[in-house]
Amino acid sequence: MATPHNSAPDGAFAKTVLMPGDPLRAKHVAETYLENPKLVTSVRNVLGYTGTYKGVPVSVMASGMGMPSIGIYSYELYKFYGVENIIRIGSAGSYTDRLEVLDVVLANAAYSDSSYALVHNGTTEHELLPNAELNELILQKAKELGINCRLGKVHSSDVFYGGPKGESWQDIVKRTGVECVEMESFALFDNANTLGKRAACLLTISDSFISHKELTADERQRSFGEMMKLALEAAIAI
Repeated sequence: MATPHNSAPDGAFAKTVLMPGDPLRAKHVAETYLENPKLVTSVRNVLGYTGTYKGVPVSVMASGMGMPSIGIYSYELYKFYGVENIIRIGSAGSYTDRLEVLDVVLANAAYSDSSYALVHNGTTEHELLPNAELNELILQKAKELGINCRLGKVHSSDVFYGGPKGESWQDIVKRTGVECVEMESFALFDNANTLGKRAACLLTISDSFISHKELTADERQRSFGEMMKLALEAAIAI
């Protein structure tokens, strides 16, 4: 069924959706990796595609930036379109010298000071987990592909500039043990846990708070090849 944010007809999405933040990255992924990709929704220019990868149906849809945005799109995919699995494929900033630019990270937890889960369903936890089975599958595929996929706790922030009550990123690391920062996975995990679905979050480090190296916007869109290969191989193995 169509929703206020998604014009796709029933059955338009595969059971597994890869979800980048940027609509242009969704377009690039669909046109580069999928066979016969079809644009199934473009409401507000948040693009969603379905095609096949090695003959298996896979969808790609943008989430937009931030937890309210991914919260809407992932909830509607799970609740109204029969999607069972969402793998977020995004970028993150590294808080540690263990994670360098272009490293691939699989979130084993997402910490947030956001009120998203509290407002959504009364969840008071500030640390949410991805689906263990889906994470294990991704790690297995990484091993098979020879991809160095690092596990790490992710900081999901509502605020790009600054921290709660003036905290520095170093303060947040000391308080929570997070190793990199992005803005979506906490809400995705909350939706999946609430609706009995599965979610995972794969990230490529796009910039480092330690070395101050960073990718350009174009490089962010086009240079995440290892992460994409891993996400696609996992998607067709689910």
